[in-house]
Amino acid sequence: MAVLVTGGGGFLGRYIVEHLRARGKQVRSLARGQYPELAALGVECIQGSVTDEATVNRACAGIDTVYHVAAIPGVWGPWKRYHDVNTLGTKHIIAACRQHGVKQLIYTSSPSVVYDGQSHDQADETLPYPDHYLCHYPHSKALGERAVLAANGPQLATVALRPHLIWGPRDNHLLPRLIQRAMSGRLRRVGDGTNRISMAYVENVAAAHLQAAAALHPGSSVAGQAYFINEPEPVNLWNWIDELLGIAGLPPVKKRISARMAWTAGAILEGIYGTLRWESEPMMTRFVASQLSQSHCYSVEKAHRDFGYAPQVSVSEGMQRIEPELKALVASLRG
Repeated sequence: MAVLVTGGGGFLGRYIVEHLRARGKQVRSLARGQYPELAALGVECIQGSVTDEATVNRACAGIDTVYHVAAIPGVWGPWKRYHDVNTLGTKHIIAACRQHGVKQLIYTSSPSVVYDGQSHDQADETLPYPDHYLCHYPHSKALGERAVLAANGPQLATVALRPHLIWGPRDNHLLPRLIQRAMSGRLRRVGDGTNRISMAYVENVAAAHLQAAAALHPGSSVAGQAYFINEPEPVNLWNWIDELLGIAGLPPVKKRISARMAWTAGAILEGIYGTLRWESEPMMTRFVASQLSQSHCYSVEKAHRDFGYAPQVSVSEGMQRIEPELKALVASLRG
């Protein structure tokens, strides 16, 4: 039986595909774009969106395991965009899994689904879903996660993984934005600079997906559960950012703004952008202000206990692996 990876051409999705192919798995990818690099790996590629039920049904036919990675990330944009992909798209996946007798569904979630506006320090999976979200991404992902976990049963075993701050080579979101903001002089330390964060190297996250799948079956301890996935030891956010900038040949972040000022600026900008219906992302939002000034650390003890999760690539090795890309990105931005 084949394995389906939604978002197989994306940052994390491609690593999951590569791990599966390295183990000899027959892999199908459902993605919006065309990815010749996946076809070169022997992957069956279906181009389309999880928002289209007919395409999702076709992608799930003859499949035993689905890794649902596809999502719309970000902190700004209309609710419909996030809800259509992250929530309704996930429900289409669940329905297609049931229709075609898929046995396993592994959902890529996010710790932001339980973000309640407070600092989290080595928090575990007992954190409840909050009553209110600061932006549409975590809200739409939480609705998707809840649907996936509720779908767990004798015919379809489900699990949700919550990787925090995924980073590594081929990153097309986090690290490029960081470098661009630093080079344009728009990067500011937010808060007192003492906040700690958990982070997750991309290959460790991909491996965790396969480990969870290996332990997932109806009635297992993994079935119907959510798990945080990140490196066991948190780091100081701003020290880590300075280290990344140093590797890229850039100076550390010197400019600062208080957490309260950043939050206020975010609220004002959200109001302006919302009133004028601007779709471009504001320079600051309340969600970003809180993420940059608060601690966000999560325990991986549950994942270690239930399916043996342990990082395979150390942080220091990961930093060495991304050095060429960071330097190349800086060179390209300098022209």
